Amino acid sequence: MDPQLAQLFLNGVAVGSIIALASVGLTLTYGILRLSNFAHGDLMTLGAYLTLSADTLFTRTLGQNTWNVWLAMVLGALGTIAAVLLSETVIWSPMRSRRATSTTLIIISIGLALFIRNGIILIWGGSNQNYNLPVAEALELGPLRIPFYDVVVLVLAIVAITAIHFLLQNTKIGKAMRAVADDLDLARVTGIKVDQVILWTWIIAAGLTALGGSMLGLIEAVRPNMGWFLIINLFSAVILGGIGNPYGAIAGAFTIGIAQEMSTYVLPNEYKGAIALVIMILVLLFRPQGLFRGTV
Repeated sequence: MDPQLAQLFLNGVAVGSIIALASVGLTLTYGILRLSNFAHGDLMTLGAYLTLSADTLFTRTLGQNTWNVWLAMVLGALGTIAAVLLSETVIWSPMRSRRATSTTLIIISIGLALFIRNGIILIWGGSNQNYNLPVAEALELGPLRIPFYDVVVLVLAIVAITAIHFLLQNTKIGKAMRAVADDLDLARVTGIKVDQVILWTWIIAAGLTALGGSMLGLIEAVRPNMGWFLIINLFSAVILGGIGNPYGAIAGAFTIGIAQEMSTYVLPNEYKGAIALVIMILVLLFRPQGLFRGTV
């Protein structure tokens, strides 16, 4: 393979790892709550900025330390989960009680996205920022140079995906989530605590999404619109993989990430963002059910 193509493929794997985590959160949200959450990208951004603040705090109190950012990621995820549970209490639960239409929920989610983004600008400002990380040398693999933090991103993604697979397949809450996704009313009749499943869905989705945002901050600058620019990629991955199917979302995310990066071999870099949109349109036209069955 052409070394340049191989390099672009590796870059795409790193980008796909980030999209995969957020896409799993998005597809779980839709599969269980039937909510197309357009604020999902901005939750990624929120996770990155909370990680940034925690990292800055640790650096000031503990000094420059490689472990600061990893601890900060945990706090960033917890802070994002708290924000999402607040939105569930204030917005989404009342809307479900009123049986709001899907169109109403989409409009509310867009409003929430704008609220989060402008709140981030108000608190942290609009300039690009970076974690307090030491410069790491790229790993050399023959003619290829793999940025160290791309490798870190891939490893973190593998760990997180393995954990979510174990949770969905081997735990009581995971089985309950799959039951609610298949048939909410039947799950309620059989004694499953649907409200508890909803809370766990938000916790898992927010945690994965925040981790994806924090990982994105490892390989590029943290900025207020970083998550919003990925929202098409997230929906494209979910639709490609089959709406409601977390494994399909993972496959779709890596497909999107690799396709975007490798497209720059023949297209100018500024056009790679259109690849996800083209893929989404083609899937909706020719295989709207996605590559896999849409279920948790």
